[in-house]
Amino acid sequence: MKKVDVIIPTYKPGTEFVQLLNMLHKQTVSVNRIIVMNTEKAYLDPEIEKNLEESLCKKVSFFHVSKEEFDHGATRHAGAMQSDADYMLMMTQDAMPVDDRLLELMIAALERDNVAVAYGRQLARPDSGIIEQTTRRFNYPETSHVKTIEDLPRLGIKTYFCSNVCAMYKREIYLQLGGFIKRTIFNEDMIYAATAAKAGYAIAYAADAMVYHSHDYTCMQQFHRNFDLGVSQGEHPEIFANVPSATEGTKMVKSTVKIFLKQKKFGTLVYFCFQCAYKYLGYLLGKNFKRLPKWLVMKCTMSPAYFKREKMQC
Repeated sequence: MKKVDVIIPTYKPGTEFVQLLNMLHKQTVSVNRIIVMNTEKAYLDPEIEKNLEESLCKKVSFFHVSKEEFDHGATRHAGAMQSDADYMLMMTQDAMPVDDRLLELMIAALERDNVAVAYGRQLARPDSGIIEQTTRRFNYPETSHVKTIEDLPRLGIKTYFCSNVCAMYKREIYLQLGGFIKRTIFNEDMIYAATAAKAGYAIAYAADAMVYHSHDYTCMQQFHRNFDLGVSQGEHPEIFANVPSATEGTKMVKSTVKIFLKQKKFGTLVYFCFQCAYKYLGYLLGKNFKRLPKWLVMKCTMSPAYFKREKMQC
């Protein structure tokens, strides 16, 4: 039987995190360890551990980093280095398995020939807004598929799409490829997936392995998030340069506009268009962040600590 560890970065986790741990403990495939990479020990409520069943508590290990040390790639990699399992499931603290078969189905997707990483389907939470519901359905369709570097002309940047909200890795291949990039503002999952694809491995999307995960971001929150996305792509031209990135975004916008027009949700459509404008502006500025003054970069980013860690070359 293959061993599976779950690695979860946390920051000020609440009661929902306890629910996530309990759901992971009740899976049809038993979890070996749950490795929690927590930012700031002072922010971790001691009641969380007290609320865990004794059998679960023995499987959970907490490791702490400071806000200044946290990095999307390096912190997850540090968690991976604590694991000796065959497979490692990366999750975020705000994702929730839909049922008790998440690990079972993720393993099934990962065990296909030549797959280095598999990621699950993200469903919008039932109480999320219509825009989030609609765009999640587009980005995470009902049909599973496997992608390789040969799909690049057809899929463009979507070839490398992968999300550590819920993604499982073969540890042996992970170590062979050097793991996650050690310094990145964002996109450590896609950068790894691209590296794996270029090394000849496949990326699997497991549509039947589902988690609830969604955010009803405001226009400004979309701006900040997409600024950081642009920064990530701008910092890694070896991955993202000369790879078409606008095609899928354009498809998503057109598909969503058609749905709202058909439903006669004109107010929602207008707000969606504003959202898209904010996202695109943030993305363009992020890709060109080195040309911007530092004060403006700090206003645009949702990750100011990233830029404070190292003197920027703007």
